[in-house]
Amino acid sequence: MPPLLPATARALLARTARVQRDGRAPSLVAGVVRDGGLAWSAGRGDVAEPHTDVQYRLGSISKTVTAVVVLRMRDEGLLGLDDPLERHVPGTPLGERTVGQLLSHMSGLSSESPGGWWERVEGGSLEDLRLDPSDVVLGAARRFHYSNLGFGLLGELVQRHRGASWADVVTTEVLSPLGMTRTTTRPSGRAAAGSAVHPWADVVLPEPEHDAGVMAAAGQLWSTLADLGRFAAFLLGDTGDVLAPGTLEEMGVPAGVDSSAPGWSAYGLGLQVMRVDGRTLTGHGGSMPGFLAGVFVDREEQVGAVQLANTTSGLDPLVPGLLADVRAAEPRVVDAWVPSAPLVPLDVLGVWFWGPAPHVLRARSGGLLHLGPLPGRAGRASRFAPREDGTWVGLDGYYAGETLRIAVDHLDLATFVFTRTPYDPAAPVPGGVDERGWR
Repeated sequence: MPPLLPATARALLARTARVQRDGRAPSLVAGVVRDGGLAWSAGRGDVAEPHTDVQYRLGSISKTVTAVVVLRMRDEGLLGLDDPLERHVPGTPLGERTVGQLLSHMSGLSSESPGGWWERVEGGSLEDLRLDPSDVVLGAARRFHYSNLGFGLLGELVQRHRGASWADVVTTEVLSPLGMTRTTTRPSGRAAAGSAVHPWADVVLPEPEHDAGVMAAAGQLWSTLADLGRFAAFLLGDTGDVLAPGTLEEMGVPAGVDSSAPGWSAYGLGLQVMRVDGRTLTGHGGSMPGFLAGVFVDREEQVGAVQLANTTSGLDPLVPGLLADVRAAEPRVVDAWVPSAPLVPLDVLGVWFWGPAPHVLRARSGGLLHLGPLPGRAGRASRFAPREDGTWVGLDGYYAGETLRIAVDHLDLATFVFTRTPYDPAAPVPGGVDERGWR
């Protein structure tokens, strides 16, 4: 892939160096991903060379890898997102919570597993956790509540369905196909030592390394900058045979958040979704005692950034700044517009009225339709994809999942009728139209 311009590389290096110094990380490696791989990378502090091949612990980025396997099984028809956990992992007091709620942290389960601090002590089996009703702390689907325990249970689900350990499954189904050969469950070869940095002095303390047992699916993996860059390329859409592109897009749809509002952070299905400086970033952060990590991509700009450091806390986020630097210095040159025939007659497109409110139905590239208010007006907007039966299904916005039917004189959308003129008396307007008309 073509390298970044020297001026861009200098700006990225300066930002990375400042974050490492100010955050007092013993070592920090970072990179920018474009066109399928690392287009720029750097290491600061006590980093062995090549810095792209030193392992660091990924922490919760492991959750995204777990989610990919769960969604592969969904796509195979082995489970549904609305399935209760009990159907796949029977015998827990949490069984009525669904697979989808676990993936999106909407299950209401405790943030941590019972017993010792799982991130610092050896783990055991699901039975060793001795779960009880107190491990449910909130009602289902009431609010976002991050749950490491929930992903531990998803790892157990993976293990039972595949008849192999979680580690073997994610290696076989995700890591190996993506070429992430230096991503492992325990440190292997060149690996950074986990460290805590004293808050009031420039001294460090080693952090322990261990096997988290049943909680491994929540944060066990170790990886290198090169491998994490490959995973960023996956998140940008280079999914290969690992996951259907549509499923990857589904993972990044926020749960329980209005994604049209500025300045938010949310969670999809195993992916964090953030709005930063007007851009939507998808990926995941990670932390374990001794380590911090991050991988986020801007799919519209087709660029990603990754970082790995061996410090427990105190490091400012680096990835969003790297993405902003690249976007400012080397903005993506988009493909040229070319004409394309819409999948509906031209006379269907144009202005339609929901009651007195004008909307516009437009054809979009890729065979899609878009229905939304006139520019400058507030209102609901969604894209629609065609179905084989001639109807259209909403892809996003208020009408996501809803059916659009196009008739000669009206549009029928989720019981709403759009007409060519406001409350057209010739169209089947629900409740009818006052026969005296406008006056």
